[in-house]
Amino acid sequence: MITEQRLDELRRNAQPMRPERGYYGLPLLKEPVWTWEVPTYFFVGGTAGAAAVVGAAAQLTGADRGLVTDARWIAASGAALSAPLLIGDLGRPERFLNMLRVFKVQSPMSVGAWTLTAFGTFAAASLFAAEMQKRTDLPVRLIGDAAAMLSAATGLVMATYTGVLIGATSIPAWSKHVSLLPIHFGASALASAVSILELAGHDEEALNVLGFAAAGCEAFLSYHMRPDHTITTRAAEFFSGPLPLLLRVAGFGSKRFRLAAAASTLLGSLITRIAWVEAGKSSASDSRHAARPRESIGE
Repeated sequence: MITEQRLDELRRNAQPMRPERGYYGLPLLKEPVWTWEVPTYFFVGGTAGAAAVVGAAAQLTGADRGLVTDARWIAASGAALSAPLLIGDLGRPERFLNMLRVFKVQSPMSVGAWTLTAFGTFAAASLFAAEMQKRTDLPVRLIGDAAAMLSAATGLVMATYTGVLIGATSIPAWSKHVSLLPIHFGASALASAVSILELAGHDEEALNVLGFAAAGCEAFLSYHMRPDHTITTRAAEFFSGPLPLLLRVAGFGSKRFRLAAAASTLLGSLITRIAWVEAGKSSASDSRHAARPRESIGE
């Protein structure tokens, strides 16, 4: 027979029950099974989308035509690489095609599949028109510029929707940052696109300004959104935020520092995607094993 004193002690020390298993013995939180294709797709697709936006902005402001063309090359190449990366993670091509059967606004995966398809089409069309203009007298520039604007519009979604995709889950490390993840991924994508253009030989001051702004945003968001305290996360923060930020301050007077900032940014941007995927897996695993059975009162 349990005493009143023992009953009070059990009540004070009792932990709220958090069932580890749901219906049919399945975990309430499913740990992501994403492989390397997913963070790589986040990085490549985001960079391509941001490059389309930069190219369209350069086009509208009358910047060097070579910058516009190179931005279109990055956008089209990234779109071409993104499709096999996404299909590789899905396992079979027909799964990707099935997502195109119906457009669901409430489904980030459906929006992402349709956005990738549209973005790839417009990015390829704008690049094709730009290359045709160099070789023929056909009036294709107007078509190419229109396609570039549509590529930029869908590219903006490409650069940010992956943040929405992982935020719209029940995984704690992702869901608690659902409002900031799209901004975080978008800033990272912009920084990557600018960096590739700089490494390709473009040294316009506007690119350094964009890179500086993106690095500052990255540093601020990384500090406030740190998903865990792993080495991967700390490396992502360092290479995408503080280091390129300092290098770009020096880069206003030196091309060498701008190139160093660009290299650091690309590394940090890729590690950032890896860190967030790892944090999601760790968070789901921790949540599944957090339940502690209470001591039975009848013991």
